[in-house]
Amino acid sequence: MDTVAQHILWLLPMLWLGMVLAISFLEAPLKFRAPGVTLPLGLGIGRLVFRALNAAEVALAALLVLAALIVASSPATWSWLGVALTLLALQILVVRPPLTRRADRILAGEDLPRSHAHYWYIGVEVAKVVALLGLAIVAAP
Repeated sequence: MDTVAQHILWLLPMLWLGMVLAISFLEAPLKFRAPGVTLPLGLGIGRLVFRALNAAEVALAALLVLAALIVASSPATWSWLGVALTLLALQILVVRPPLTRRADRILAGEDLPRSHAHYWYIGVEVAKVVALLGLAIVAAP
C-alpha cells in the first residue's frame, strides 16, 4: 500500500499541475479570442470550467492528504502540500467570490469597467504551480 500511495503522492500533483496549466493559462485567455465568443458567453463558459476545475482540485487535494498520511510523509512533503492546499482554499474562499459577483453583474447586463481582480487569481495560480512542482519533486519515489 505504501508503494501505491507513494506513486499517487507524485502523480497527483503532476496531474493537478497539468489541469491548472491547461485551463488557467491556455483555455481561459484563449476562449475570448475565439470568433463569436462574447464577454457574457466567455464568462458563462469560464464559470462552468473553473467550478469544475476547483471541484477536481478539491478531490485531488483530499487524495493527496490521504496518500501523505499513508506514506508518513516528510516535513518537506507536508510543507509543499500545505502551501498548495492553502492557495486552493484562498482561491475558492477569498478570490473567486468577488469574481463571481462581478460576472453575475455583467451577465445581468451591467457595463462595468475593467477589473484587476483577475490578477489576484493569476498570482495565486502561479504560486500554486510552484507549490505543485515542489510537492512533486519532494514526493518523487
